[in-house]
Amino acid sequence: MIGDLDSTLRILLQREVDDLHETKQNVYFDAPDDKFAPTLPAVDLFLYDVRENHNLRSNEWSVERSDSTATRQPPPVRVDCSYLITAWAGDVVSEHRLLGKVMRALLRHPTLPLELLQGNLANQELPLPTAALQPSHLQSLGEFWQALGGKPKATLNYTVTIAVQPHERIVIGQPVTDYTMTIAVKSDEPAESGSPATGKHAPGERGR
Repeated sequence: MIGDLDSTLRILLQREVDDLHETKQNVYFDAPDDKFAPTLPAVDLFLYDVRENHNLRSNEWSVERSDSTATRQPPPVRVDCSYLITAWAGDVVSEHRLLGKVMRALLRHPTLPLELLQGNLANQELPLPTAALQPSHLQSLGEFWQALGGKPKATLNYTVTIAVQPHERIVIGQPVTDYTMTIAVKSDEPAESGSPATGKHAPGERGR
């Protein structure tokens, strides 16, 4: 699932950023540490955080019916995949220019384009919303770069929300195709005169 997201983002950037040609491997997903040596110019999307999106959590199960059976399935888990994006071009001016192009390309798409979705992402019923320029989940960028042993660079935080379904559909039985209705009719007609329910005597019985 995450691999399909990586492939989708690579295709998106190679399509919309002229510096990133499809014939070159210039969109990376490696840690931008001191050992990272991409072919320039390049963009690196480092996946640094994966967590559930509680704001999009749903409790509504889906139910599907056919002629012979019915199934139900819990809602998928909405998961935020957050990338730290850096540009690599050999000098700061070129890197900032490239990062600006990437930023504009990503901002043009509040959801990932359907025609670019790869693998399992293409089968999702829910759209894949994106968020760029939001605060990252890193406590400190300085500590992040220090931990990687690399030189600090301008970064762009980018998050895509995918839907992950960990459960199979559950068969709940055959659907109802017909039914029988029984209607009880209550009579409001009064009892006949002289019946035991009235407490009266029939003619000729008085005084016996």
